[in-house]
This record gives sequence, C-alpha cells and structure tokens, in this order.
Amino acid sequence: MVLARHSGYEIKPDKFQRNAKRENKLKIVSIVGARPQFIKAAAVSRKLRECHEEILVHTGQHYDYEMSGVFFDGLELPKPDVNLGIGSGAHGAQTGAMLKAIEDVVLAHRPDYVLVYGDTNSTLAGALAASKLSVRIAHVEAGLRSFNRRMPEEINRVVADHLSSLLLCPSDTAVQNLATEGITQNVHQVGDVMLDVLNWATERAKAKESETLGRFGVKKQNYLLATIHRSENTDDLERLGAILNAFNSISEPIMFPVHPRSRKVLTEMGFQPKAHLKLIEPVGYVDMVSLTGSARRVLTDSGGLQKEAFWLGVPCFTIRNETEWVETVESGWNVLVGENLGKLPEVVKNFTPPNSRPSLYGDGAAAGKCVNLL
Repeated sequence: MVLARHSGYEIKPDKFQRNAKRENKLKIVSIVGARPQFIKAAAVSRKLRECHEEILVHTGQHYDYEMSGVFFDGLELPKPDVNLGIGSGAHGAQTGAMLKAIEDVVLAHRPDYVLVYGDTNSTLAGALAASKLSVRIAHVEAGLRSFNRRMPEEINRVVADHLSSLLLCPSDTAVQNLATEGITQNVHQVGDVMLDVLNWATERAKAKESETLGRFGVKKQNYLLATIHRSENTDDLERLGAILNAFNSISEPIMFPVHPRSRKVLTEMGFQPKAHLKLIEPVGYVDMVSLTGSARRVLTDSGGLQKEAFWLGVPCFTIRNETEWVETVESGWNVLVGENLGKLPEVVKNFTPPNSRPSLYGDGAAAGKCVNLL
C-alpha cells in the first residue's frame, strides 16, 4: 500500500507512522512536591514516558527522606530531573519561592504543557508560573471541592482549575463542580490515577504482607490505622488535643505513622500516647497499602487514604467536617467525624459497613486516558 509519493519515492505505512509519532511527541514539565502527588505521578509518568519527553520537577515541599525519598523508591517513580529544594515555610513565602524557581525551569525547557496534580502549594505555583508564561496547564484531579475556603488546599485547586487548559477529573461530581463555576471546555472525566497505582501496588503488598505486619507487630484485622496531617487539625492545638485524646481512648491497637509536622507539634505539646497507640515513622507506599488493607478501620484526614480505604474495603472515619470525596460518604463506607471526637471510640467500635461497595473513580486506567488527552 502506498500512502503518498514525493520526489520520486514512496512513503510506506510504517515510515509514515514513525514520522507521525516523532512529530506528535510532546515535552511535558510535571510538577510534584508532596506524597499524594508522587503517587499520582507514578501512574502518569509511566505512560507519559512511553511516547513523550517528561521533565519531572520536585519542588521540595516534602523534602526529607521519610516524606519524599522513600516514596520515590517504593513507587518506582523516575528520579526527579530537577529538585528545587524549596523546603517548608509560610504559605506565601513557600509558594513565592516555588513560583520563581518553576518559572526558570519552564523558560529553560519551553514545554507544550505544565502538568500539575491535586491541590498543594506546588500545584498553585506550577499553575501560576505556566499561566504567566502562556504555557498550557493540565490539571490532574481537577474539579474537586470541599466548599471550605478556609482550607489552603481549596484555594489552590480553585485557582489551578481556572487557569488550566485541560482539566482531568476523577468523577462526575468533579465535572459538575466545574460546570457550576462556568468551566466546561476541555473538561474530561478520566477516573482517578491513584486507583491505577493502588492496583499496581496491591500485588506487591500481598507478596510481603506477612513480613510487613510482622515488622510492625500487628495482626490482620486486629488494629486501626491512623494518619493526621492537615493544617486544620495540626495547627489548632485544642482540636489536635481532642483528636489525640480520642485515639488514647480507643481500646484497640492503633498504628499511627506520624507526619514530621505533626510529630513536632506532639513533642511541643508533651503528648504521651498510651500503650495501644503506636507512633511510627512514615512508611513507603507499598507498606502503607499493606497496613491499610489489613486494618480493621482507618482514621484519617487524608483525601488519598479515604479513597484507598474504600477501594480496599476498609471502613474509614474522616476527621474533618467535609470531604472532597463525597461519593465515599454516600456509599456508607466513609464517616465524617467533624466535631464529634468524643464519640469516636464508640462509633469506631460499633460501626458496621454496608454489604456492598459501588465502583467509584474509574477502572484503574486513568493514566492512559490522561496521556491520550494531552
């Protein structure tokens, strides 16, 4: 078969396809900086690098090994091409430092897209830097809303969405949220890329489940898993104290991987955990999947862990007044604790989940859909 003739020679189909592939190759600058973003990028980067060029930029928002390096190792995520090393700081100072540094990277590489994830200061800085330089922005996990503007994450995600050229949503609810705000162009429901990674990690977690549980001294279905890291819980010492008192009042083992910011506050408070409450260092993603899937219940303020608990069939108690992942609450598998912390021990003990779970947030193939849309 001949597709075209030019200057006396034939272009065969295979040559045509190779040329087309080369012409369609994109250059993408991907921005990550916090643990949830490492997870999401692990799925998308694998697919992206099959056909395109990616410059992976780590802002340094989570800068220590426990919060950053161990996740890159466990996820088999490519090492960052650029590490900005920004570190922690006040929101304005941190975002401003990221904005300047990301702008330099974008100017140096002139990508087709800047790809941002989720709702952190790294997300906001990446979106602002790209928009100022008239570079298209793709936002993975677009359209989520807590409708609580006191949350820094809510401001970050709203601004990123309104600046983005391509909005990649995890749910129909997210699509509707954007439509309500007047954003309807280039909006796509692709599912949640975190499910892609969870499916990948679950097989690895099963292979080492007994070793992982043995290392932490717990038995399957015989403990709770807790995480607390959001500023609304850690910056309000009265609320944090109420959360910790509730954990101390629960009469079964609790594994509590402690975020560095939370550990610093706990130390300053002089908090004394009871024997059943085990404060451990943050763990890698595959180990965390093992701990989540084997737990009897999950107590958290993490959006990612709410979903992972749901997918793994573990009832979750979300220590917040609202959640972006409303479908998990509507399904009956996620309970918003809000201000009822005093009742947490009783609720955790007596809660019975529904007999079934709906299929939420896609089919585990979101990363490929994101790359195809790019």
